Amino acid sequence: MTNASPDASPDAVLDFIDVGVGPSARKIAVRSRAGRGPGLVWLGGFKSDMQGGKAVALDGWAKDHGRAMVRFDYSGHGESGGDFADGTIGSWLEDSVAVFERFCDGPQVLIGSSMGGWMALLLAREIRKRSGKASLAGLVLIAPAPDFTEELMWKDFSAEVKKEIETKGFWLRPSDYGDGSPYPITRNLIEEGRNHLVLGSAIDLGCPVRILQGAQDPDVPWQHAFALTHRLPADDVVLTMIQDGDHRLSRPQDIARILAAVAEIG
Repeated sequence: MTNASPDASPDAVLDFIDVGVGPSARKIAVRSRAGRGPGLVWLGGFKSDMQGGKAVALDGWAKDHGRAMVRFDYSGHGESGGDFADGTIGSWLEDSVAVFERFCDGPQVLIGSSMGGWMALLLAREIRKRSGKASLAGLVLIAPAPDFTEELMWKDFSAEVKKEIETKGFWLRPSDYGDGSPYPITRNLIEEGRNHLVLGSAIDLGCPVRILQGAQDPDVPWQHAFALTHRLPADDVVLTMIQDGDHRLSRPQDIARILAAVAEIG
């Protein structure tokens, strides 16, 4: 089921777990470190991986404070198996649930960046449905992008792009991130994403939520974060607007704000 090898840090371990069955089976790469709770769970963004600056900074903070932490790559991302073009919100949620149930014990703080913010909301909802060994301590959402496949992609696409997705089954989207290579936006990603939309009704998570949003974010406009806060209960939800912040929020001062939000939850 798993095969482990040491990470660069002596107390963090790289594992691979099997998720899915048949043609959809894939190996998911997970880095975990033991420590006290509440544990931290990193949920990365679309086309990003667990070796990004924010994830590594959080892992370093967890190490320095003796905290448990889990980070992983969705299928088709980073060190995990599977093809990115086959991924959907549902399959990446399946990855997230599998990692959470396998590696987490006791109260956990879910930390989600961009798409990971949507994933954190969906995972939190799944956790509340189940009676497992781990529970929710709170959420820290960084430039959260719930419902982005519909609200920030499909609704903004031109008629030409929509037609290409509908006829060819995908469209190669130019990228300003990573190596700059275009990546596929598939019809399946858009259509399956509609099964997981959360902004149409109240989102009751039963735990504290901290949201950090850059006012200069070109990918997830600050209005999107406001729309999310209106769906969350008023008690213990704090939105921090970073006036000169972009989408990445990975500058030293941004990292410091993220770490402060995590520490505030517990």
